Amino acid sequence: MHPRQALLDTGESLPDLPVCDHYAGVEVRMRKSLALQAAMGKAHGRALFDATLDAEDGAPVGGELEHVALIAELVNSADNCFDRVGARVHPVDHPAFEAEVDHLLSRCGERLAYLMLPKPRDARDAEIGIERIDAIARSLGLSRQVPVHVLIETHGALHEVDRIAAHPRVESLSFGLMDFVSAHRGAIGSGGMSAGGQFSHPLVVRAKLEIAAACHRHAKTPSHCVVTEFKDRVALGQAARRAAHELGYTRMWSIHPDQIEPIVQAFAPDADEIDAASEILLAAQAAQWGPIRHRTRGIDTLHDRASYRYFWHVLERAHRTGCALPDEVARAFFRVSTERPPA
Repeated sequence: MHPRQALLDTGESLPDLPVCDHYAGVEVRMRKSLALQAAMGKAHGRALFDATLDAEDGAPVGGELEHVALIAELVNSADNCFDRVGARVHPVDHPAFEAEVDHLLSRCGERLAYLMLPKPRDARDAEIGIERIDAIARSLGLSRQVPVHVLIETHGALHEVDRIAAHPRVESLSFGLMDFVSAHRGAIGSGGMSAGGQFSHPLVVRAKLEIAAACHRHAKTPSHCVVTEFKDRVALGQAARRAAHELGYTRMWSIHPDQIEPIVQAFAPDADEIDAASEILLAAQAAQWGPIRHRTRGIDTLHDRASYRYFWHVLERAHRTGCALPDEVARAFFRVSTERPPA
């Protein structure tokens, strides 16, 4: 029996999303992001990062529909090798919102990985946005529901973050650091937006923790905010590791191509973790998922279904980040079928 069938209850698995979400809004950068996604994913047979094409900050005022037409063209292009290209639209109260959604769903709705909803003022805003997306999809006869990601960057959205995460159509929540800090009207200094300050200011850390906790409560993916010092790979790597290991995030934004690889590396388990998880889960599968004894660093340890679930998530994360897996593990858990076994 596959670990997903043996260990996880219905709805317990997180969405199978890459650990990095790369944003681009200018045409040349959007095209480069798709080319990089294809090149990095080629060796692994899957996208190592998502590409989010930005219709909110990327579109010139008055040129919103022309910009989403370009996004639709790119989503439908041969450069979109893995169907892991999404789009951020304008907020639900923006005059262009419905036209953007209609344009995207009508032209590339079958291939669009997700729609990102920015700046909901509260849970009701997010619900209205999702209702309008689904109504447009029905009117177009779209055969699938496009997943929805929500950007938490206002006081009201943070206050109702659990309700937003609980929505069945929401796949992931992202933290919008810059707008969140600005919403405090100067009460949080500019250092709260820096690579270091965003991990030390209590109001910013509180927001990050509430978003991560809400996501894990409802089996959604928490996506960590940007690091604006895009040329400082050391600062970016440290921030990504803290997001992954201290704050419980399983995904993070990139705003420059140089940030993608450090994010993927920071969210990947190390080789010792992968080896231990592999040995334990293969032994557990052989024992029909009953308790086993495993020798770890010279110490005998007992394991059962509770720890098996943890080690399964380690292997999923390794697979998601392109880590080398033992052949037996790859055959047993990741290559038997091209489709995910039922939860």
